[in-house]
Amino acid sequence: MNQRLVAAALVAVLGLGAVSFAIAQVVAPNDRSSAGPVGRTDGQLDPESGLPWVDRSTLPPEALDTLDLIAAGGPFPYAEDGGTFGNFEGLLPVRNQGHYQEYTVRTPGSADRGALRIVTGADGELYWTADHYRSFERILR
Repeated sequence: MNQRLVAAALVAVLGLGAVSFAIAQVVAPNDRSSAGPVGRTDGQLDPESGLPWVDRSTLPPEALDTLDLIAAGGPFPYAEDGGTFGNFEGLLPVRNQGHYQEYTVRTPGSADRGALRIVTGADGELYWTADHYRSFERILR
């Protein structure tokens, strides 16, 4: 009888370990407190926005081109560039309407504007989205 209890306890412990391992594999890749993907700043978050930082050197070359155009004041390749970004998703800090402007990052191979954008703020902040506003990272200056 004791052997059955020990065996059942062992199975329960091993089962919990397997479940914990499986959960860790699902959760860890998206855990912003971990080191994060290559090119990110070790999971550090911007204290103002709560968003992860991204170093500009890890952005695609097309994003760097867009940052250069923004710094130069244009000319921009798309009529929508420099237009107001409404922050309707609520992922950026809440600011007055007109605080944010959006800029297209050329997407190689895309027949349209693609999903890559840089959003700027009136206070000089820069944000990167590679998935058309579903997520953002704050660009280190």
